[in-house]
Amino acid sequence: MLKYGIIAVAIVGFFTVPAPRAVVVAETSALRAGAFKVDITPAPDAALPLSGYGSRTEGFTAIHDELNVRAIVLDDGATQAVLIGCEVIGINAALWERIAGRIAIETKIPRENIMLASVHTHAAPAIGTYDEPAEGDVLRKRGEYVQRLEDAVLTAVRGAQARLQPARIGFGTGKANVNSNRRAPDGSGGWMLGNNPDGVSDKTVAVIRVETVSGEPLAILSNYAVHGTVMGAGNLQISADLPGAASRAVEAHYGGSVVSPWTSGAAGDQDPIYRVGTDFKNVAALGQLLGEEVIRVADRVKTSPRGRIRGMQKVVICPGKRTVQNPASDREYKAEDADPVPIRLSLLLINDIAIAGVSGEALTNIGLRLKRESPFNRTVLVTHCNGSSGYIPDDAAYDQVSYEITATHLKRGCAEDAIVNGLVEMMNAFF
Repeated sequence: MLKYGIIAVAIVGFFTVPAPRAVVVAETSALRAGAFKVDITPAPDAALPLSGYGSRTEGFTAIHDELNVRAIVLDDGATQAVLIGCEVIGINAALWERIAGRIAIETKIPRENIMLASVHTHAAPAIGTYDEPAEGDVLRKRGEYVQRLEDAVLTAVRGAQARLQPARIGFGTGKANVNSNRRAPDGSGGWMLGNNPDGVSDKTVAVIRVETVSGEPLAILSNYAVHGTVMGAGNLQISADLPGAASRAVEAHYGGSVVSPWTSGAAGDQDPIYRVGTDFKNVAALGQLLGEEVIRVADRVKTSPRGRIRGMQKVVICPGKRTVQNPASDREYKAEDADPVPIRLSLLLINDIAIAGVSGEALTNIGLRLKRESPFNRTVLVTHCNGSSGYIPDDAAYDQVSYEITATHLKRGCAEDAIVNGLVEMMNAFF
């Protein structure tokens, strides 16, 4: 049994995990797919504060590049699913519930088949995901923007539904040296936010290609483990940062109406190799590098016209903590008990492609472990998905008291097993 109890649809326990294997997908039918993109860039005079850095309380001063919601709807003849990439820092549980409820009612896509992922750019408006303070006119404008965001997600899903057509789908992976572990030794025995090339880092670029029956691309979904923090606290311009630059590079390459949502992998401890700066040239450079690898992989993906969609979600709850004293010169910190933390686990199977979602910023080792233990060879972990549970460190990470450890609301000893065992259990339920 787990060290801590976990309240869920079912208690998550330890079990024997079969080795990854090729999965024979039965009962498939002809696949249909559609994709659509909606602009969610705030009005130039909105003057909303940007999210991601607590030191920025003033409103944004300019718009460097647009923000978008991108949606891909898939239909196997019996049910539909939607994959959504949203260029904001994150969407909290309350907003997720509202949006998912509307999607389910207005489009008839089942809630368990909805994957709404934020790209985690730190240059989009603060929308209350991390309890950012706001009052007066700022609070009013934030409410208006959140409503616009909610409506835009629905418009993107409806637009993708309206464009459903016979399609083919496939999966592939590549590598990109665009990220680096950011939990770096500080030179005096402690840990800081920095650049640690010797730290664990997953360079995998996962790509799902959706195309017409004649082979023309409709949508290219990508997944990579990196924060949207090429631009730092000194930036006051709206931007989708590295994730947006990568999506735009892919869309520019294929042209037409191709839509390319980007999703974040296990990036809780991963920053771009050019990080927290003020030069948008670095955003463009890294976006182009990552985009080119997405294109290279997408062009080599073998696709199939057959489709079978299955989805499942559940919430696990882990013991919570609150940091009351950050590490001082002796590198000790103090925490106290706090409210339990819910973590939503989402699983969407498209044929033998397992798209696993977690509502938080999982660290790399959780993503690597999930891929090792998954019964599906084609497994993708999507973070910031269907809610926002904050940082989710693996158990071993707590030995190094870094920012991620002081910032997490989770006690050690629950979340890693709850996520990996929970998602693998969900996967095995479909055999």
